[in-house]
Amino acid sequence: MKTSISASKQYVHSVLKPHKSSTTPRLRCLSVAPEPSTQPPSEELTLTQSVITQLKTTDDWAADTKLNQQLLSLPPQSLPKVAREFQTSTKALEFFHFIRDSPSPSLHPPPLGSLFQTVIELALREGGDYASILGLFNLSKELKVSLTPNSAIRLIRYFSREKNVQDSVLVYDELDPDVRNTNVKNILLESLLKSERFDDARQLLDEMLEPDAKFPPNETTLNIVFPVLLRSHWENRTDKFIGLIPKFGKHGVFPDKIWLTRLITQMCRSYRNDNAWDLLRDMMKFGKLEAAPCNALLSRLAKERNYKKINVLLKDMKENGIKPDIVTYGMVVNHLCKSRRVDEALDMLKNMKEGNDGFSIKPDVILYNTMIDGLCKVGRQEEGAVLIKQMQSEDNCIPNVITYNCLIDGFCKSGEIERSQELLDQMKNEGVDPNVVTVNTLVDGMCKHGRISNAMEFFRKMQEEKGIKGNAVTYSTLISAFCNVNNIEKAMSLFDEMESVGCPDALAYYSLISGLTLAGRPDDANLIASKMKKAGFQMDLVAYNTLIGGFCRKKKLHKAVEILKDMEENGVKADGVTYNTLISYFSQNGDFESAHKFLKQMIIDGNVPTVVTYGTLIHAYCLAGNLDEALDIFEEMLISSKVPPNTVIYNILIDALCKRGKVEHALSLMDGMIQKGVKPNTATYNAMLKGLSSKNRLQEALRLMDQMTNQACNPDLVTLEILNDWLETVGEIEKLRMFVQGYQVSSVASTT
Repeated sequence: MKTSISASKQYVHSVLKPHKSSTTPRLRCLSVAPEPSTQPPSEELTLTQSVITQLKTTDDWAADTKLNQQLLSLPPQSLPKVAREFQTSTKALEFFHFIRDSPSPSLHPPPLGSLFQTVIELALREGGDYASILGLFNLSKELKVSLTPNSAIRLIRYFSREKNVQDSVLVYDELDPDVRNTNVKNILLESLLKSERFDDARQLLDEMLEPDAKFPPNETTLNIVFPVLLRSHWENRTDKFIGLIPKFGKHGVFPDKIWLTRLITQMCRSYRNDNAWDLLRDMMKFGKLEAAPCNALLSRLAKERNYKKINVLLKDMKENGIKPDIVTYGMVVNHLCKSRRVDEALDMLKNMKEGNDGFSIKPDVILYNTMIDGLCKVGRQEEGAVLIKQMQSEDNCIPNVITYNCLIDGFCKSGEIERSQELLDQMKNEGVDPNVVTVNTLVDGMCKHGRISNAMEFFRKMQEEKGIKGNAVTYSTLISAFCNVNNIEKAMSLFDEMESVGCPDALAYYSLISGLTLAGRPDDANLIASKMKKAGFQMDLVAYNTLIGGFCRKKKLHKAVEILKDMEENGVKADGVTYNTLISYFSQNGDFESAHKFLKQMIIDGNVPTVVTYGTLIHAYCLAGNLDEALDIFEEMLISSKVPPNTVIYNILIDALCKRGKVEHALSLMDGMIQKGVKPNTATYNAMLKGLSSKNRLQEALRLMDQMTNQACNPDLVTLEILNDWLETVGEIEKLRMFVQGYQVSSVASTT
């Protein structure tokens, strides 16, 4: 026996390094409070101190008979305190062996587990290396010393922190069943989850959740599990744990509403509504559920407009005594209003107030605002005005600025500007100060209904009387309005004012760029674009396209190309609109080489040419008298392009062919058009009839007239003008009358 112990001592001493400072920061977190012990009487305390002093000054403890007698007279609970006084794990281990080898009365066996716990504590505090700590664990197995729960916790934490969870599991497996208490299990569970050993963690949880488990879970267990469930990147791997949550309830452990609400919210965001539904209904059975987690699910169901399940959940809440709160009703009313189901929202508000669901709740101003806004959004602002009186008279609920803003917005959108201004006066009389949103709402309403000067006057009045300076939205609205009526000078003046008061806005820049471009002033628009960049705003694709189109219309194609280069340098990718604009104007200008270059670049950039792209080129070639090139592009569309020609393209070519006297080709093209399911329109027939009249091919013309009648394609003034002159000349004016009345004319015999 002694030989075995000696060998063990040599093994441990070989792996334990000299101790470090006891204040090593990385071990401080591993320390736990010593196990409680009974305070010895004063004489025992004196004896304990005497023993500690002798142990520190005596080399051969076994040879000191007096020391041995004093040790034997100490109560067992004092021995760990003695060991701790050595301050080093090496000395504490020597003391452990000394006590283990010393005879002791059978009625007072030494607490070897607690003594060994002290050794482990000191070794960890010293910062012993991994091999030395593992050596202590192996020594405990070799000497068959049962680890205490505190020893197990320290070792499990240490091995886990050192990224060796398998040794933590070995520690747990070697423990006596009675030592594997809830605290120990919790520490191991946390380690397993952090290392993503979900199957092992699930197995450990299953043990704790057994109906007759000796060491069941506690609130700490739930606090360990829940953060893992809330890690979104582990969703698919932790679903198996969600089903365990109701089992905690059987042990009297329930998640608090914050944890559960967060979990339900996350499940709903990841479209696991059914799992959230099942979890809530399981938790209802324990009678511990509150409204907040239910609100999380209700919110998602409302967003998905699943009102059937909303009603079922509300019913379940009522049957299980879960009192809906103001948030519950507010949430459902909000989504009902957003779905334009305001009558159902009104019914819910009524039920809430009258307590028809068993719970009477007084609505607050937020709920009333939601309801009033919902009514205004569906054009029922008069009912909203009635509701504002009701909230004051019945519920003593004071309207705020949001309440009035909702109503003012509703009346502005319906064009009832005077009524909106009456509400503004009403809110002032009731001591509710308007804010910039109020101003913006009225300014926008006035501008949209053509009362721009009134809007400007109102804005100035609010600046002077209420000190509301206006913000970016105010100025953007007014600038856009003046640009739309081509009052560019006023828009520019407001823009300068906006810059001077320090509230620039991208929308205002965009509005002015658009307005100046439409007014035929692309150079000024480009100047505003430069100011916009200096102010820290980025030009978007629409703004660049606006400028390119403006310069193209002014035939400043070189400037349009400069804008395109600037656009590319700023990382804004050209789209189909950009290229179609450039292709159109360059081809119209006769620069077909550049037009085809842009077409090629358009395809390289991943923009698929559209019927507009091809139509632009075909039309330009036709105008330039290059009909062969136009027909080549048309053939390319038919053979290799995924974009089939439409009526407009056929019309362009038919008209060009007829004007060139190629009527047979035009008729063939029209027949092919009909075969491909492209329906001719009045312009098609007009071009064709004009061409036939130039060749005096009456029978083909009469056939086309019948075709127009059959297809319910009504003639227009151009059709009648072409036919009237021609048919009158050839003496067939009666057929024109019959054609106009909808009769067939090709089979009618000539009256001349």
